[in-house]
Amino acid sequence: MESPLPGVVGDSEPMRQVYRLTRLVAPTRASVLIIGETGTGKELIARAIHYYSNRRDGPYVRVNCGALSESLLESELFGHVKGAFTGAVDNKTGRFEAAHTGTIFLDEISSTSPKLQVKLLRVLQEHEFERVGESRTIRVDTRVIAATNQHLEEEVEAGRFRDDLYYRLAVVPIYLPPLRERKEDIPALAEFFLKRYNAENRKNIRGLTPGAIDILMEHDWPGNVRELENDIERAVVLTQDEWITEEMLAAQIRGERRLRLPRERGDDLAGMVQRLVRTALRTIGPESSVKVYQHLVGSVERELIEQVLQECGNVQIKAAARLGINRNTLHKKLLEYGISDEAAENSSDSRGESRSA
Repeated sequence: MESPLPGVVGDSEPMRQVYRLTRLVAPTRASVLIIGETGTGKELIARAIHYYSNRRDGPYVRVNCGALSESLLESELFGHVKGAFTGAVDNKTGRFEAAHTGTIFLDEISSTSPKLQVKLLRVLQEHEFERVGESRTIRVDTRVIAATNQHLEEEVEAGRFRDDLYYRLAVVPIYLPPLRERKEDIPALAEFFLKRYNAENRKNIRGLTPGAIDILMEHDWPGNVRELENDIERAVVLTQDEWITEEMLAAQIRGERRLRLPRERGDDLAGMVQRLVRTALRTIGPESSVKVYQHLVGSVERELIEQVLQECGNVQIKAAARLGINRNTLHKKLLEYGISDEAAENSSDSRGESRSA
């Protein structure tokens, strides 16, 4: 299948869906929110949308919203006038104005402050803003593409991200799957990066051995495509033969296969929660009579309570404090889940500790 842009590789079903949405949304004026873990290639898709749009001859401007403080980011996006703040020695054109008739790509949009979110909402709705330190209104015709590696719905629920801005940004959301969910694309990606770094390093490595490919296929790739690219570049640099063998791959990749150690996939809590939910949804199909919310949340809550109780030596008052709930709530949960109330044996000690504290 034709890729939407050189540099985007893969013919798996998840990527075909990405290609389809990219081509459908590109000719429109709709805002797009690209969602994906770090290293999945969100900017490549943003550039593809710009490339296939009617704005392709206009500017494409990228801003990393997580790399600047609130004040600097506001100035970067909207510009400022001379004397607006200490260090503003000249007028400055902001990125929105620089992207007029083109596209602005706002990476790490979840890191923006509430104050800045208000100004971004206004630009999306009214296509106008004021530079920092100036009252004159500037109108722009700029398409907005945003990207995040966070769950913005959760940020909205927590009050850290404006719901109205979220809905304006996510007119068309595009989900970029992590590499572990499209492993069938790994051989093609490895070949693509091999050709790139062969050319850059003036080498003529013919390919990867079957054993090396097997190792790549078994790795979970927490760093996604970016991690794979780095590993292929490293192997190209170090390989002196015609083929990249297993020994030329990074130690952590080879070690995972050699030791066969069971480990949780993913390096952070958010990743583990994602996989837990996906597993539950696969296990409990739509035709099942099981209520998936009650089953999943209840199972997690029960396991959490049991492990915290064990950690706290079955002392309820300590367990409640560790969980961040009051003791009565914990006691109700113990009854609700039928957990053996061994902590009751320690309740008098707990009360004594409480009185003496």
